[in-house]
Amino acid sequence: MEIFISAGEASGDLHGANLARAIWSVAPETKMSCLGGAHLKGAGVPVIVDNRKVSVIGISEVVAQSRSIYAAWVKVRSYLLANRPSMVVLIDFPEFNFLLGRLAKKIGAKVFFYISPQIWGWRENRVKKIGRLMDGMAVILPFEKDFYASHGVEVHYVGHPLAESMKNVVDKPECDLLYHGFDGPLVGLLPGSRLGEVERFWTMLMEAASLILKTYPQARFLMPVGSSIDARKLEERVARRQMPVRVVSNDTYRAVRACDLIVTKSGTVTLEAAILGTPMIAFYKASKVTKRIAELLATVDFIALPNLIAGRQIVPEFARREPTGQLLGECALNHLGDPGLLGAQRVELGRVRDQLGSGSVSARVARLVLDTAKTDRRWTQMDADKNR
Repeated sequence: MEIFISAGEASGDLHGANLARAIWSVAPETKMSCLGGAHLKGAGVPVIVDNRKVSVIGISEVVAQSRSIYAAWVKVRSYLLANRPSMVVLIDFPEFNFLLGRLAKKIGAKVFFYISPQIWGWRENRVKKIGRLMDGMAVILPFEKDFYASHGVEVHYVGHPLAESMKNVVDKPECDLLYHGFDGPLVGLLPGSRLGEVERFWTMLMEAASLILKTYPQARFLMPVGSSIDARKLEERVARRQMPVRVVSNDTYRAVRACDLIVTKSGTVTLEAAILGTPMIAFYKASKVTKRIAELLATVDFIALPNLIAGRQIVPEFARREPTGQLLGECALNHLGDPGLLGAQRVELGRVRDQLGSGSVSARVARLVLDTAKTDRRWTQMDADKNR
């Protein structure tokens, strides 16, 4: 049996690697291949297409990188047609993976979604289409199972894989020894995991940091970045601004845990910060076209995942209200000047963390994938017609 894993983003690459190891632990004869990155490659899964070729955000970036995305699609399509895996596992990354799922069905492969596309946030009308396309799905946010059930679609809630992958992060005192050995607040500045996000949010975050320094001259800042970002270039930009910002490469968890507060782009990192117990301010700033489409189609009240899980705003967020360096800096100063606000948010984040489950998520998903691969459901022409 061959399983093809499609993980178009950095977080999906990590979860895909853990899943691959879990599958091999119980079914070592399984062949695997992927669209992925460094984590899947490190786990021993052959990478057919590097996910950096397709990892873009927003309509404008998709248009700009359309040739690269199309070339990646052609290569993946050719591989699937030539090798015909028996199962395709789609990890998040909805638009590309929907196309891939339909192709998988045409060649007779089972389709398993690991991590639901966020259709509960917008484009809710796609639920039925996903229900027809998939042979199984593992969801990772506690409200998603009820959402799908309300539309007559059965999925499995397995807990969040971050609860598993982050269980061995060291305690805050040890993180403080690495990053917080001074008097004064330590603030994290997290623009995102992609180069395009760093470019888009850099100036805004620097403006927020400058405002914080006016009130807290002793403040220091950390900017954690992943392996896809050139840390040396960021350090050069920081040096030109003469800002007390330390760029941290490939040590995000310990850096975030050491911070008193982080200012972060919305996304998976907000859940990571919740698990680490670090208070945060979340933001997102889309292009005008993307923002207008989102406003028309959005069905949720929040963008920050801790707020969505809590069902109310426990983390300040700036998205519908346009974020600026001034607004983010003022909000940060409000929190840094009120230990009660920071403490109250830590309590709420602890409640969110408790809802995310604990370890063995990858093992549960591996068993669901292997069980789904053994089922007798057959893809029919009627199914195909519905998905055109």
